[in-house]
Amino acid sequence: MCGFSSTASRAGKRKGTRLSNLRQSIGNNSWIELTARWILGLTFIYASAYKIVSPADFAKIVYGYGLFPTGLINLIAIIIPFLELVGGLALLLGFYPRSAAVIINALLLAFITVLAINLIRGHEFNCGCFSAAQDGYSSSSEVTIVRDIIYFVFGTQIVLFEGNRRSCFGRLISRH
Repeated sequence: MCGFSSTASRAGKRKGTRLSNLRQSIGNNSWIELTARWILGLTFIYASAYKIVSPADFAKIVYGYGLFPTGLINLIAIIIPFLELVGGLALLLGFYPRSAAVIINALLLAFITVLAINLIRGHEFNCGCFSAAQDGYSSSSEVTIVRDIIYFVFGTQIVLFEGNRRSCFGRLISRH
């Protein structure tokens, strides 16, 4: 009886160790971290482009959320796209990627919250994620929330990464 429990205990530890090793190897894989940075960086650069060029259109979308005081809508419509652009560029270039990922994840949490509140309220609106156009590609709030959660996981991977980062501009500067 005693031998059985210790054998089972050892088997459980071995299995847990393999899972832990797998999680560690994925979590500290510099190629996965680089891919996550580029996906998030390119996505947020693309998302910011139309909003920067057409802040009035984006302000109408922010107004459509029905969550913000009228006096803050223009400010939000101007600041958010530039945060997206700067965060996206920093991730793409590898310039302070952990800080950039924290900013991007904060934006993602805000977006998820806004979408979830409006989904619960049954309020239909254009999220304005990639353009202010009413036509063309548009996804449901549920799909957008799932997509943003996946992006949040990518951002978390970047924040928690402890290995040597590939293609990191900040590391190149510190060498000289």
